[in-house]
Amino acid sequence: MALSIGIVGLPNVGKSTLFNALNGGGGAEAANYPFCTIDPNVGIVPVPDKRIDALSAIVKPQAIQHAIVEFVDIAGLVAGAASGEGLGNKFLANIRECAAIAHVVRCFDDENVTHVSGTVDPLSDIEIIDTELMLKDMEGVEKGLMRIEKLARSGDKDAKKQVDVFKKVNQGLEDGTPVRRQALSSDELTMVKELCLLTAKPVLYVTNVDDSSLPDGNAYVEKVRAFAAQEGAGVAVVSAQIEAELAEMDKESQLEFLSDLGLTEPGLNTVIREAYTLLDLISYFTAGVKEVRAWTIHRGDTAPKAAAVIHNDFEKGFIRAETIAYEEFVALGGEAKAKEAGKMRLEGKEYIVKDGDVMHFRFNV
Repeated sequence: MALSIGIVGLPNVGKSTLFNALNGGGGAEAANYPFCTIDPNVGIVPVPDKRIDALSAIVKPQAIQHAIVEFVDIAGLVAGAASGEGLGNKFLANIRECAAIAHVVRCFDDENVTHVSGTVDPLSDIEIIDTELMLKDMEGVEKGLMRIEKLARSGDKDAKKQVDVFKKVNQGLEDGTPVRRQALSSDELTMVKELCLLTAKPVLYVTNVDDSSLPDGNAYVEKVRAFAAQEGAGVAVVSAQIEAELAEMDKESQLEFLSDLGLTEPGLNTVIREAYTLLDLISYFTAGVKEVRAWTIHRGDTAPKAAAVIHNDFEKGFIRAETIAYEEFVALGGEAKAKEAGKMRLEGKEYIVKDGDVMHFRFNV
C-alpha cells in the first residue's frame, strides 16, 4: 500500500528543494522563479523505522524492506489557480489524485529568494492555497448538486439527503471553511466522498526555516502551529536547504553535520513519519531469514485484511496469525525464544492488528 502525498505551496517556498532531498538529492528542478516544476515529479521514499534495524539485528535477514511513502512534487499554486492562473487547473488535478497534502510554508527571511506575494507571511500563504482549493471544491459540489437534484426530484430519498449535505458543504466553503474543518459526520463524509474534494484531504504543514531556527522553529512557525491546532493538523519543522545538503553526503558526514547543528536525525525523517501517520496508517512486520519487512495497513484492520497486503490468497484462505508483540520479540531475542516464553499468540479473523506486531500467517487455498 503506497501512500501518495502531494507537496503543495506557493512558488519559491522550497517544495522542489524538499522533494529532491526526500528523493535522495535529485529529480525535480529547483530555481528562484515560479513554475519551474510543470509536470509533477514522483518519488518513492522509505519510512524511517528503527524497529526494522532492531529486528534485523536479531534475525540477520538477506534483505530488508521498509514501508514506503509516495511523494508528488506539484508546481507552485498562485492566487487565481482555480480559474486557470499559472496552469492552475492542471496542478489542481494533480492534487486530486493524492491521498493527502503536505503544505510547504515559507518561514524564513531571505531577500535573495523571491516571495511571490512580496512579503513573508505564512498564514497569508496558507489562506491563498486554501482559497484556491475551496474555489475548486465549490465547482465540484455545484456540478454534483446539478446531478443529484434530478434524482431528488424523482423521489429518491437518499438523493434528497445527499442534496442537503452537498448544500451544507457548499455553504461552509462559501464561508471560507475547508471541508476538513467542517465537523462533518462520518455519514456526511461518505455522501461527499464521490466528489473527491481537495479540502477534505488531511494536511501536514511543513514549515521551511533557516538553519538557525532548527530544530524547534521560530515566530513564523508558532503562527502555523496555532493555525494547525484548530484543525488537528500536524506541523513539521525543516530546513529544505539543509536537507538538500544532507542528501548529498555519505552517512558518516551526515551524522557529523547533524551533530554540529545539534540534531540527532534529518528533519525529513519527521516529515516522512508524519506523512505516514497522516492517514492513520501503521506497520506490522514479517521477520525471517530471507527478509525483514514492514507492511502498511490502516489502523483498525483485522488480521485477514493485514494478510491481504502480502497476497490476496492470504486473506481468502486465512486460518490464523502467529503473532508476537514487537517489544517482546526484541526483548526475548527472536521468535524461538518468544515462543518458548509463551509470548507467541494464535490470533483469529477478528483480531485487530497492533502497530509493531510481528506476524506469520497460516492460510489454506
